[in-house]
This record gives sequence, C-alpha cells and structure tokens, in this order.
Amino acid sequence: MRAAVGDRVVVRGKTVETADRHGVITEVRGEDGKPPYMVTYDDGHQAMVFPGGDFVVEHVEQPGS
Repeated sequence: MRAAVGDRVVVRGKTVETADRHGVITEVRGEDGKPPYMVTYDDGHQAMVFPGGDFVVEHVEQPGS
C-alpha cells in the first residue's frame, strides 16, 4: 500500500451498525509512501494508522502531476 499526504481514506465499519470513518492523510511516516500514516478524520480526531484490510486509500491528484 502506498499513499501521499492529502489522499483521502476510508476505514470501513466492521459491523452493519458501525459507520465508515473518513479522513485525510496528513503525514506519511514510512518510506516511499508506505505506512504508518497520520490521519485526521473528518470529526477532527487524529491517529497514527497501520492499515488493515478495512482501510481504503482514495488517491487525490496532486497539482502538477
């Protein structure tokens, strides 16, 4: 998995009652876009994330790309 600062993320809810969480990657701590990632979720919560199977990266086109 590779990501860049500014990419959107979705963490899928593990049960039907659990909503998906959405956020943006604010820092990439691994080499060449690899995890872990610092994520700021849409509700303002920040966390360092080590992605699992429930984690989806939505790549955002960077200016000049």
